[in-house]
Amino acid sequence: MAVMGSIGSILSQTLVMLYNLTGNHGVAIIILTVLIRLVLLPLTLSQTRSVAAMKELQPKMKALEEKYKDKPEEYQRRMMELYKEHGVNPLSGCLPLLIQLPFLWALFGVLRDFPSGIAPEAFTRPFESSFLFWDLAVKDPLYILPILSGLTTYLQMSTAATDPSQKSMMVFMPIFITWISLSFPAGLVLYWIVSNVLTIAQQAWISRHPGLVQGGSDAK
Repeated sequence: MAVMGSIGSILSQTLVMLYNLTGNHGVAIIILTVLIRLVLLPLTLSQTRSVAAMKELQPKMKALEEKYKDKPEEYQRRMMELYKEHGVNPLSGCLPLLIQLPFLWALFGVLRDFPSGIAPEAFTRPFESSFLFWDLAVKDPLYILPILSGLTTYLQMSTAATDPSQKSMMVFMPIFITWISLSFPAGLVLYWIVSNVLTIAQQAWISRHPGLVQGGSDAK
């Protein structure tokens, strides 16, 4: 809890500073999201190396599936041995979502009480929570942001998925994110959408620069 409190305090102070600079709550959240993604970039690169290794293992995984299609227990055992041999994580496609959770939980607390939890003198201009069509301090009555949160979650997961076992998660997680987004302040949902879009862009950029993931796999 102390760690979450520290993250929340840093995020709150940063958000106030960004609002004072931009005068727009939505723009401040977007810039904050970019900063968070930059902090997480080393972890993203590590996860991408694991994904690259999993993709290289696909032919071997397919061969095991064909060979042991009538022996599911043996197939699972062989798959675990293959993962261990090459040092890869079969759940690597879900890691970006898991890595974001501490920041999401901390930011939820920040945006839930923002700006009521902030001393008025911290702001150098009157606070306004409107952004485009939304009041970011309340739930989205148009349901646009929750739907976008689910769609971008699906796209983000689909670009990183490497294992057939993740298919059910790719269906469940976007639906779950959409559902919980219906009850979240629009500002928090905006953060999630922008974070997903940035993750997708990062993955596309890294895929065009294979040197960034060299050394992340020995799956030959």
